[in-house]
Amino acid sequence: MEEGKKRMAVLVGCNYHNTRNELHGCINDVLTMRETLVTRFGFQLSHVELLTDEPGSLVMPTGANIKKALDRMVDQAEPGDVLFFHYSGHGTKIPSVKPHHPFSQDEAIVPCDFNLITDIDFRQLVDRIPKGANFTILSDSCHSGGLIDKEKEQIGPSSVNFTSTTFPSQKPKMIPFEAIQQHLSSLTSINTSDIGTHLLVHFGGDASLKFRLPPTALDWFESLRSDAGILLSGCQANETSADMNPMMTGEKAYGAFSNAVQTVFKQQSGKLSNKEVVMLARKALQAQHFEQHPCLYCSDENVDATFLWQPKGPSA
Repeated sequence: MEEGKKRMAVLVGCNYHNTRNELHGCINDVLTMRETLVTRFGFQLSHVELLTDEPGSLVMPTGANIKKALDRMVDQAEPGDVLFFHYSGHGTKIPSVKPHHPFSQDEAIVPCDFNLITDIDFRQLVDRIPKGANFTILSDSCHSGGLIDKEKEQIGPSSVNFTSTTFPSQKPKMIPFEAIQQHLSSLTSINTSDIGTHLLVHFGGDASLKFRLPPTALDWFESLRSDAGILLSGCQANETSADMNPMMTGEKAYGAFSNAVQTVFKQQSGKLSNKEVVMLARKALQAQHFEQHPCLYCSDENVDATFLWQPKGPSA
């Protein structure tokens, strides 16, 4: 198989400027990743789409715009292609709408307009990837473990405990479900606790598939099987990911997981497997006393596959 015939990426950084949910390092994370993709992984700049909520951005990272960018990338995919999505921003957990799971919760990312993108949306994208291509998602957000619905857990919850440190400049990349519900209620003026109702009323056809399909239809999506999806999550499903804003030292703000991955790339010049990237990022975070454990979700054959099928040359 020809590896990496075409390399495409969508990078999304949400800092939520001038809101109570403001973060500081997310745009820096994806700008750094864009440079890394070009200089190390052979991506052409024209094939890397960047969406940030920087004031003045022409295309804001709303739920609809992020999904349109991902759809465009997936629609162009052919066997041998490498697809990559890096998200740095808030995550959340929402009540499951699946039958027989009344008390469970599902994972979602929080675009700048709160139009949630859920694990079902990412599952639907992965199921559209042609055989022989792969789709790697790196999510630096809270509760990001399990962000591809039904993807097989390869490196999961850690049983290792270590001393964590909470820094004054540290903020969790999480918006609680109740806060999202309250915000959406203020937009719709509807008195209901059902988040799906709020999302459908306010965003209509741009709302997540999770809320547009009947609950029984969610079982139509492929269950655990060999597929093209590879998720590197910044933390376990029950953990938070840290956003660091070390202004007092004059350093740039960053997401702890995104920064750990960049540290790994700087320390390791050769090819790395998906498993190695996650395990080395865990070590880097542990050395800095962060209590978050990156995880890997993918098929068995992609555990030891090379991360982003790194090419031999510095550029393509």
